[in-house]
Amino acid sequence: MKLLGLICNLQSAICNLQFAFTPPAKSRTMRLGSTMVRENVVMSQSEQANRTARKPELVYQQRCAEFGARRDWYNRHSYRNANLSVVLIAAALLCGGLWLWRATPALLVAAVVLGAGFVVSFIHHGRVDQALQRYTELFVINDEGLMRLRRDWANLPLRQPPEDERDTLEPSNVGTLQRANAFDLDLLGHASLQHLLNTPATPVGLATLRDWLLAPAAPRVGRARQAAVAELAPLNELRDRLALRGRLMGAAQVDYERFLRWAERAPWLPARGWLLLLARVLPLATLLLAGAQVAGLMNLPIWLGGIIAGLALTQTIGRAVDREIDEVAERQQVFATYAELFQMLGSQPFGALELRRLQGELAAAELRADRQMRRLSRLMALADLRGWMFFYPIQLATLWNVHVLWLLDRWRSTAGSSARRWLAALGELEALAALATLAHDHPGWAFPELIDPATDTKEHESVQVEDQADRVAINLNLRASSSDFVDHILDAHNLGHPLLSPDVCVGNDVSIAPPGRFLLVTGSNMSGKSTLLRAIGLNVALAQAGGPVCAALLQLRPVALATSMRVQDSLEQGVSYFMAELQRLKQVVDAAEQAHARGQRTLLFLLDEMLHGTNTSERQIAARRIILYLLSLGATGAVSTHDLTLADVPELAAASEMVHFTEEFTRGAGGLVMRFDYRLRPGIATSTNALMLMEMIGLPAEETVGMRQETGDTRREIRDSYL
Repeated sequence: MKLLGLICNLQSAICNLQFAFTPPAKSRTMRLGSTMVRENVVMSQSEQANRTARKPELVYQQRCAEFGARRDWYNRHSYRNANLSVVLIAAALLCGGLWLWRATPALLVAAVVLGAGFVVSFIHHGRVDQALQRYTELFVINDEGLMRLRRDWANLPLRQPPEDERDTLEPSNVGTLQRANAFDLDLLGHASLQHLLNTPATPVGLATLRDWLLAPAAPRVGRARQAAVAELAPLNELRDRLALRGRLMGAAQVDYERFLRWAERAPWLPARGWLLLLARVLPLATLLLAGAQVAGLMNLPIWLGGIIAGLALTQTIGRAVDREIDEVAERQQVFATYAELFQMLGSQPFGALELRRLQGELAAAELRADRQMRRLSRLMALADLRGWMFFYPIQLATLWNVHVLWLLDRWRSTAGSSARRWLAALGELEALAALATLAHDHPGWAFPELIDPATDTKEHESVQVEDQADRVAINLNLRASSSDFVDHILDAHNLGHPLLSPDVCVGNDVSIAPPGRFLLVTGSNMSGKSTLLRAIGLNVALAQAGGPVCAALLQLRPVALATSMRVQDSLEQGVSYFMAELQRLKQVVDAAEQAHARGQRTLLFLLDEMLHGTNTSERQIAARRIILYLLSLGATGAVSTHDLTLADVPELAAASEMVHFTEEFTRGAGGLVMRFDYRLRPGIATSTNALMLMEMIGLPAEETVGMRQETGDTRREIRDSYL
């Protein structure tokens, strides 16, 4: 067993060094011994479109079955191959030992043949394990698709940018208001929109997706992304290969910004030309002197002076050289994977202008990103030798690290300034693929119409993506005809909450009033008010990121979100609940003032049960002042409350469009039963349910609210009975 473990570990090490993917092809053949296994790696685009026309759940189930079967086949083959390798090496050692004992030539021949068979089996086993790893990951990728459809948050992995994992929601480019919006609307974190869009595998892809969800894009940019998302949506194979290569990167590049900062700095060695000259002359002189002593031309080991000089340089400026190399040092596989991703994406026959633009970024200025990253990967293999146990003598004799840094500086001079652009393009492609997966998983969702009042005309606009095989036109529902334009900031038909399972999600027609007015949502407890506000906010974030929305139709003008929904007090900071509410509302007001000053986007506020940390009379006054001030700044939005007295404030009633949710109670043999249909209705709420809820869970509702008019004697009797 120890021998088997040693062989497996050695094979894994060789696989890590040899690991590389064959470029995608229509089909390719893998030879396994005498067996020919044919792999249909890539389907035609028409086959993919036909396949994804079926229910997404069936597509994922079929792909899981296919990849699971191949995974199991390679797993069995891997075990057989491992056992064969053990037998071959054991037999070779036995024959070699017998030959040493008996000196029989036939035993030597047998040992050599068996040893050669072991080498062949060993290399073959590495290839089998690569295929096993591929199909294992492909199975996991499609199994996660089923988890997304079920909204199985507990088992669906949450991938976040490395800086978010270290300090959640605190990356440098995320402001206080953005963090509040993300917390209120479930944009980031567990069971969030980010969690649902969990397909990016590289750190730059994860960071780009996060930024898109937090920062709205201009309508023109959003429309371009929609066309790209629509083209990528039916391409399951391409999206799976994109995710696969990222996941097989191994240890993630924890801080790609560190690499980019290194790439964009000026080369280090040109300012120290003497060191490079010394690194070239000193090893050569040492070699010549050592050769002269071997040839008998001199008796003294003068060449040792070169070794001593190498030691002195290594222990002094050599440490600075190592630090400079460490700035870029990653596993060789990281840059090799980037090269494969760039090559795969650069070779696709995309039709959408946004996808073509990103392809152009990967080949701008006559520099191909895939070739330059592959070149950097080979250089990092030379840098990785510094970790070898026998490296130090080589360093003393050759000043190896100086030569490696010289090669890295040459790469930096040629391609360093382009690295950020390449990784940014990769991040955008991964983010587009994540939104495309969402569109694939929910074929009933629509692409929103993003209206730009400054530039849109009354002409009919549509976006088409042509499939090379079928020339299939994908209609994005961009119906900007003259009859479609409305004054509302948001108009949606059958709008639902995107994080709810489609089986339980209830859609509603929702309109957010033009600037200066707002939507007042009333209803009893648990009727769906907060869910509606989050549905609005999440779909706005999706729409302005360029993705599909959980609605049959949605029209949206440029908005900036500001929310106050999940307010938390803080014992540590000495902030009461009411003060926390006021601080959150101050953020919303500040955002409205900034939006009004800039005049580019309308502020869309979403306020849930505002100021319920204080008494009713003061709440009415404060709510009226805040809402009317927001409206005076040209903001609009939605306010939810179960306090029906807010609707009695004349100024608020005049500026609001009122809608409400309601419930139904039935009393049967099992007691009181409450049902919600979660359907939005016009007008103010006509019912409350607090007392009914108290009765349902067994609280003394009548006595608590004083509905029983006990006398003072009765109250004393009750008090005495408890005592």
